[in-house]
Amino acid sequence: MSKKHPIIVVTGSSGAGTTTVKRTFDNIFRREGVKAAVIEGDAFHRYGRVEMKAEIAKAEEEHRPFSHFGPDGNVWDELERQFAAFGRTGRCQTRYYLHNEREAEPYGQQPGTFTGWSDTSPDADLLFYEGLHGCVKTDTVDLARHVDLKIGVVPIINLEWIQKLHRDKNERGYSTEAVTDTILRRMHDYVHYVCPQFGETDINFQRVPVVDTSNPFIARDIPTAGESMTVIRFKNPRGIDFPYLLSMIHDSFMSRANTIVVPGGKMEIAMQLILTPMILRLMEIRRAQLS
Repeated sequence: MSKKHPIIVVTGSSGAGTTTVKRTFDNIFRREGVKAAVIEGDAFHRYGRVEMKAEIAKAEEEHRPFSHFGPDGNVWDELERQFAAFGRTGRCQTRYYLHNEREAEPYGQQPGTFTGWSDTSPDADLLFYEGLHGCVKTDTVDLARHVDLKIGVVPIINLEWIQKLHRDKNERGYSTEAVTDTILRRMHDYVHYVCPQFGETDINFQRVPVVDTSNPFIARDIPTAGESMTVIRFKNPRGIDFPYLLSMIHDSFMSRANTIVVPGGKMEIAMQLILTPMILRLMEIRRAQLS
């Protein structure tokens, strides 16, 4: 952690809604005049698309777990070096993974490849990470120890699978069977490396549908925000003004002493109310240290 150069992480599995959360942070940063250096989790995958397919095939032949969720598919040591560098100096390096033709064209590269490494802005107030592994802890890396504000975004597992099935089938042309195989292949890494992060996070936002998702593999539609509730859990509820939140968010209620439940359609306003004062507090501490 660094008082002069704070780091905020949003971590969650693929399709969990971390991109939506990133948009909420962007709005807060813009409104409050905070300049954030941004790094994306995909930039720290170990392999490009072609190499990844070859590694997956090799792992299947050898009957061993391998996926983007685990250590063999990522360069977590490099990500930790960048977190540490920003904490010391307020600068680090990152790159971009080019997902499609639109992203790849300006660089003159093929989709599924990485750009070169480049420095973040020298005048950033903080570092913002969004991706799969912002709070990973293993025998060799500890990303969570570098982070000042850790946010987890995780739908219940059946909803996560429904979102992945619909995205991969409709946007990427995969079959249900192919997506199911991917889910199964990732399960070992999901259990051992993704789930444990949510015990490290300061706040978790978990979307819970209130419609039947018993069999995600035959679900025709993704439950909408209006068909969901969001469970918000605080690791340390001290200092959280729950009466204020309950008064500001209609139909919200507390389910435990450290947990508030809000209608799914009001998750963004809940995030604005909860996270804005936390970000401003980080900026106050930073200014005090710099002065």
